[in-house]
Amino acid sequence: MLALTLTAISVSTGAAAQGQGSTLPTIGGTGGGLIAGQQEADIGRQVLVSLRRFAPQITDPLVYDYLSSILYRLVPAAPLQNRDLTLALIDDPAINAFAVPGGIVGVNGGLFLFARTEQQFASVLAHELAHLSQRHFARRLEQQQASTPLTIAGLIAGIVLTAVTQSDIGIAAIVGTQALAIQNMLEYSRANEQEADRVGLDILANAGLDPRGMPEMFEIMTRQNRLQGNRVPEYLSTHPLTQSRVADTQNRAEQYPLKHIEDSPEYHLIRARLQVHYAVSAAAAIDSFRAALNESKIAGSGNSLGSNASNTAIRYGLAVAYIKDGQYPEAETLLNQLLLANPGRITFQVTLAQSLIAARRLTEARALLVRALARNPGNYPITHTLAQLELASDNGAAAAELLSQLARKKPQQEHLWFKLAEAEGMARNIVGVHRARAEYDALMGDLESAQRQLRQAQEKLTAGSPMRQIVTERLSAISAELNVRRNG
Repeated sequence: MLALTLTAISVSTGAAAQGQGSTLPTIGGTGGGLIAGQQEADIGRQVLVSLRRFAPQITDPLVYDYLSSILYRLVPAAPLQNRDLTLALIDDPAINAFAVPGGIVGVNGGLFLFARTEQQFASVLAHELAHLSQRHFARRLEQQQASTPLTIAGLIAGIVLTAVTQSDIGIAAIVGTQALAIQNMLEYSRANEQEADRVGLDILANAGLDPRGMPEMFEIMTRQNRLQGNRVPEYLSTHPLTQSRVADTQNRAEQYPLKHIEDSPEYHLIRARLQVHYAVSAAAAIDSFRAALNESKIAGSGNSLGSNASNTAIRYGLAVAYIKDGQYPEAETLLNQLLLANPGRITFQVTLAQSLIAARRLTEARALLVRALARNPGNYPITHTLAQLELASDNGAAAAELLSQLARKKPQQEHLWFKLAEAEGMARNIVGVHRARAEYDALMGDLESAQRQLRQAQEKLTAGSPMRQIVTERLSAISAELNVRRNG
């Protein structure tokens, strides 16, 4: 379970505690600050490396694409200095999300399970963006003037790992930074939380979403807290939820104009997809969605409007569950029906293609994806699925071309570089293998291995060739970064 944004950290026992008033200092700017600019980027990189190494990731392109879209719907409404964010999608069914310096925003897959509406889901992201925009983490760390950025980065990474892996790995990382006082390092201050609530509500409203989703989500968390008894949910362990805070947020949300804002259909499709992912078994998921479909039909029979959006999401979830259970004809029947009612919807096309690929009907899947990509050039889920198909077809060159496009657009997605190396190997492009492995190793924090891979690529290229020049320049950059790390 991911311990959320890690703000209230004590690095030195000698540091005086800062007052919890509503007026908080500004970090960065012309006057500088303890962590700002490049230092924040360094912290973000180290946290990402830790997550990539030890936290299970969701690489589902449909889930990632939706999360990117909702996040970047919120970003223009957030008072962020740096809007270049990197997503981490953690494969964990608990309620959680986090944001750390360097523009890292993480979300547990479980957040989709508990947030019944898109407005509720977006409220958690808005709250995290508010913490990031107000630099609550940096405000606390500025007190620790004796701490170096490298120490801070190691401490943050250790905290993340402790929460994500539920093991001693993170504790060891924290000890390695010689942090002397860590007992309160996960809990946000009340002032921080109130400010993040207030700013988060504004972000929601300015993004065209319903601020009332935030108190609704708080109610869900409160109920979950009661259900878990003494075992406090991870999100609440780092974001204390008091009755006064809930009441204040509820009152503030009611001050915004009342508007009827519809959820995007995509949210409920992705939510259904993850409900299948976290189900005890495919059979259990099938039973659950069948029961929900029957209930939906009964409820819809007495309502002229019915519940089309809900019904569509349920049928989609059932189709995904059929795929997971290997019942491909049943899944394809449902998906074709959904496409008939929703022509061109990418989620249905990609999922149908995934069913066809699983059933080894590769020619049909390729034709479907090629047509979809022609209508939606550069689309991430379609391109990603087509690349998977080419790998399944042992067509390494075609897969490498597609994966190369994706990796250039999303260079922080380490699994794309890993797959690209596989595709290049299949295509017998040894230089391509070394280059892709170098990028993967660099993202995993193994700069020595990345350096070796690039040197091997360089040796196989003709002196003076354009590709050798490209490899040489990348090798120089990796070597420089490695020297900085070694010299501390």
